Amino acid sequence: MAGERRRFGYRRIHIMLRRQGIVMNQKKLRRLYREEKLQVRRRGGRKRALGTRRPILVPDRVNVRWSLDFVSDAFTDGRRFRVLAVVDDFSRECLALVADTSLSGLRVTRELDALLAIRGRPATIVSDNGTELTSMAILKWCQQTGVEWHYIAPGKPMQNGFVESFNGRFRDECLNETLFSSLAQARAAIAAWKEDYNMNRPHSALGHRSPAEFAATIALEIQAA
Repeated sequence: MAGERRRFGYRRIHIMLRRQGIVMNQKKLRRLYREEKLQVRRRGGRKRALGTRRPILVPDRVNVRWSLDFVSDAFTDGRRFRVLAVVDDFSRECLALVADTSLSGLRVTRELDALLAIRGRPATIVSDNGTELTSMAILKWCQQTGVEWHYIAPGKPMQNGFVESFNGRFRDECLNETLFSSLAQARAAIAAWKEDYNMNRPHSALGHRSPAEFAATIALEIQAA
């Protein structure tokens, strides 16, 4: 009920439940409501995407859930740039590494549209609560595509553990190993690393197969079934 009616507090939900024949002491409902952290958020100065409140499930096939996060680095002259990383949580494939000096919510939606055109629509996307990812552009994109967006709890990065783990490898094996003097050089080096990661790099969670090998094996098993 709280997921369907985000702006209802526990008192109004108590009335709605009673209409459905679910009788509960209001104090008990209030305690459960707080324990599940369903408190109504105060409205800010503008609309932001809120995502889903439902518990997130472990994916059991490709394209069920994508994880998304940003990684920051710097050029040799001190200027900063960011990389948008998108990962399929089941196959561990890196779907995108988009490097630029600025990555707005609108830019994120354009990159996601490009991925949808190639891979189809995921059931869920997981991210943190960053400004770009709670923007009106993301809210509108979710409504248009029907993709469910799940936001992790603030200060709980391991709720987005798949992409956090990927980010650690990306930083250790690519960003920390290379000095970038320009955006063009960074994009070329990052694209080469992404290709090697997907096609060749053994992944311990996948039986030491590369993400591409694992995805191909699963596709053959599905066809055989």
